[in-house]
Amino acid sequence: MIEDSELAALLDDLESDRIERKESISDGDKIRQAICAFANDLPEHKKAGIVFIGVSDAGNPTGLHITDQLLRTLSDMRSDGNILPIPSMLVQKRVLRGSDVAVVIVDPSDAPPVRCRGVIWIRVGPRRAIASPQEERRLTEKRRSRDLPFDIHPAVSLDLGALDHRLFQEVYLPSAVDPEVLAQNQRSLEDQMLSLRFAHPGPPAHPTILGLLVVGLFPADYLPGAYIQFMRIDGAGLADPIKSTRELRGPLIQLLPELDELLKINISTQSDVRSATLEVRRADYPIVALQQLIRNAIIHRSYESTHAPIRVTWFNDRVEIQNPGGPFGQVNRRNFGKPGATDYRNPHLAEAMKALGYVQRFGIGIALARQEMSKNGNPPPEFNVEDSHVGVILRRQP
Repeated sequence: MIEDSELAALLDDLESDRIERKESISDGDKIRQAICAFANDLPEHKKAGIVFIGVSDAGNPTGLHITDQLLRTLSDMRSDGNILPIPSMLVQKRVLRGSDVAVVIVDPSDAPPVRCRGVIWIRVGPRRAIASPQEERRLTEKRRSRDLPFDIHPAVSLDLGALDHRLFQEVYLPSAVDPEVLAQNQRSLEDQMLSLRFAHPGPPAHPTILGLLVVGLFPADYLPGAYIQFMRIDGAGLADPIKSTRELRGPLIQLLPELDELLKINISTQSDVRSATLEVRRADYPIVALQQLIRNAIIHRSYESTHAPIRVTWFNDRVEIQNPGGPFGQVNRRNFGKPGATDYRNPHLAEAMKALGYVQRFGIGIALARQEMSKNGNPPPEFNVEDSHVGVILRRQP
């Protein structure tokens, strides 16, 4: 907790590179850029950066009305998918110099570089700037000594030849990095992989778990459970005849489109003719709900402590999805699926899924699945949350 006295002192320091002042939230992109720059903490202050809202360039409060909606708008910048990886930040209303002011307190990231809309922003004295190749490499090297999430641990027995360089350069890179930055890019392939956390700094550089999952040549060879097992059952129990079975393997860039096609093939659509001129077509399951819950399983599963795959079992009356990863962080069995209860075992995998367009916004997958099931006339999803796994049952539309 930063005391009011420290905030007031920072507000008075017009040359500080730990603060930025904004009179309003009218330019949300510049506020996001400031959050990104403070999260990168290139000067290595190892202290929070502050964005003051409702303050002039001279440090004087403007009398801006600090509403709950304004604070929510600022808070939503954390998880709207524009700043990746998700920054650690706190939004508060504070009283400084006798006036209400909104403050956004941004902690340095454990896994820089952080990007805003594909661009790495840093602080250069009291102003923001786009990182140069050398500054980008300095940010990458800051990861060496951090306690990192498992998804960016190095695969120390492998070299960068374990990654599909074509997939990385032709598919992932254009999705994750701003086109203008990419056009000016003079970075080597290794530097690009390091910057996007697909490689871990050496020497020698090794692929990360993230790199193997997204663009690895054979991810399941190193991570035995990194695949999806799909089974279609002609009945309501596992002992009934199997209609089809399939294992989806390979890097996520290839696996995710295959998964979408497999779901489309297995969904049935029925016609309900209510009159001579009106025909209603309705699927037995909404594809969006299936996509959201299986993608959630990919993001939240444990890749470290189990070799079990994600299992999708499609019965005649229901679909069951088994995720070999229990609740993580601030999510527990009591608050699972409730609004605001979100944490990420694999935060950088979530970032990659967002870059590829398979996640629109963080923290809404379950809510969206519930909404789509309701709109389609299906019962709500049923969750079975255990310490080591999460199961969900989707009932067919009556």
